[in-house]
Amino acid sequence: MTPSSCGPISALTLGLPASTVLPADKGTLPKQVFMAKGPLSAKLKQRFSKDIESISMLALLRPANTGLAEGKRVKEILVIGLELNCQEFPSEIVDHIAGMRPSGILFLCLRKGTAPDQASTPNYEAALAVRRALPGRAGHEQRLKVFAGDWQPAQAISVQVFGSDMDEAWESLSSQAILGQPDSKDLDQRIAARDQIKALHLEEEKLTKDHARAKNPTQRNEIFAKLHKLRAQLAQLEG
Repeated sequence: MTPSSCGPISALTLGLPASTVLPADKGTLPKQVFMAKGPLSAKLKQRFSKDIESISMLALLRPANTGLAEGKRVKEILVIGLELNCQEFPSEIVDHIAGMRPSGILFLCLRKGTAPDQASTPNYEAALAVRRALPGRAGHEQRLKVFAGDWQPAQAISVQVFGSDMDEAWESLSSQAILGQPDSKDLDQRIAARDQIKALHLEEEKLTKDHARAKNPTQRNEIFAKLHKLRAQLAQLEG
């Protein structure tokens, strides 16, 4: 059987069990299937048309083909590949597709660059993504958000199925997609810490530039004090 693939990546090269792999003749998903369902803005329709080269279903994980017990929340996990015609991560498209099914979906996003020494040689980069619920208080409306990991060389990307049931497997796959780690303990807190660190690094970069441009000594000292406080906070968060 030839496995369904997204560019050079299939469920097998990702590291998923062979029992979960979809064949190539059943993996292709026409873009129109997703564009025809639900209200789509003109901008999102344009993104589907221009930014997506192809959509493929790479794998389907269920208790029957993984040996995992049924989950209370997650009944099955789909693995969908998005081959891109752009460099930007397609958050809106991932959000739209994920909202069409109650099951968990692990997204593989693939973009094409060029090798630094051979401009004509394709050099694929991939990033994993999931949509998951944000922590919230009981009785309040659930909010969902798309989370993605870092872009990395396509040949380096891989995941494994961990856990005793589908719920645990989904949490572990989410952790691998977002943080690159299979351990899903305190996942929401770790994601929040990662996002805070990213935001602080951006603020550090801005303050560093502001400090270099500032001419007034008082202003320079104020910016330096902010930088010192911010870097101390980063050191604490990054351990």
